[in-house]
Formats: sequence, structure tokens, C-alpha cells
Amino acid sequence: MRFCAWLLKTAGWRIDITVPDFNKVIICVAPHTSNWDFIFGKLAYCAIGRKAGFMMKSSWFFFPLGLIFKAIGGVPVHRSGKGPSLVEQMVKRFKSSANLALAITPEGTRSRTNNWHTGFLRIAYEAKVPIVLGAIDYRIKLVSINTIFEPTGNIETDMAAVKTFYKGFTGRHPEQFDASISN
Repeated sequence: MRFCAWLLKTAGWRIDITVPDFNKVIICVAPHTSNWDFIFGKLAYCAIGRKAGFMMKSSWFFFPLGLIFKAIGGVPVHRSGKGPSLVEQMVKRFKSSANLALAITPEGTRSRTNNWHTGFLRIAYEAKVPIVLGAIDYRIKLVSINTIFEPTGNIETDMAAVKTFYKGFTGRHPEQFDASISN
């Protein structure tokens, strides 16, 4: 924990994580414009003594990489199109786990997109787990998670509220971040 905090401080980053340490939670993270987002997010969460997982294609979980990915929080998911959907897999995982914190980037890519994925909203609503809104702001070098978002089940309204929250944050590559609301 101390090492992670020291690394962030040495790099000039601050941490502002004030949400409770929920047993089960989805951590929505944006802007997602760089691979560095993963590193800064993991370091910040580790610095305060918490662990969070992330979804990854199950095909990456082969020996020896699978051991490494699981050790750092990787959660294998099957995206073949056969069997349960990604949302169904994660709802089942939340319902069968006593503790699960899962970081999800709704943009689903580091490239510019306005088409954010809604799966995190559906997972949280169906599994009855809270969402916390986490941001990695490169302009002010801040990793923050200080807002709890309770999904209503209305995907369009919920997504508009989430995107509005993120409008004030700056990704590593600002030109690749789009939190505009469009229909």
C-alpha cells in the first residue's frame, strides 16, 4: 500500500477516494484514453488498501499469463456469443460472490467514442450493487472516486447522468474523450 502511494506521490498524483469500501461495487472509470489509466487506477486503489478486478477475455487466461492476470484482479469473461451474455455472466458472478469490486470503463476503448457501453448499468441494476464514479484527471493529476450512483433501470437517463458527471475531467489524450449526450 505504501509503495503504491509513494509511486503516485512521486509522479505528482493525488488520490481522493471517499466512498465507502463496499463489499460489492462497480467502479465506473472515465475518461479512458490511455493504457496508463489502468496503472494509475490500480495504484490509487491499492494505495488505500482496496482491491478491484477488471474484465478480460477468457482466451487470455492461459498458463502462465492467466496466473498473472488473476493475481492483479483479472476476471475472465466469455464473449463468444454462445451461452450467457456478458451482463448475465457478471450478474451471476456478483450474486455468487461475497466480495467483488469490478472496475469498468464504459467507453470500452481508448479511442474517441460517444457510444458508451451500458452493460455496467445493467449489471449494477440487475445484481443490485452500487456504482461508484471514478475519474482519472490528467490535467490536475488526480484519481478520484467520491460519487455513489444508484441506477434507476432507465438506461438512457442513467447514462446521460453518468456522462454529465464526467464532462469536467481530462483524459491523458483529451481529444479522444467524448462525454457528450446524443440520441
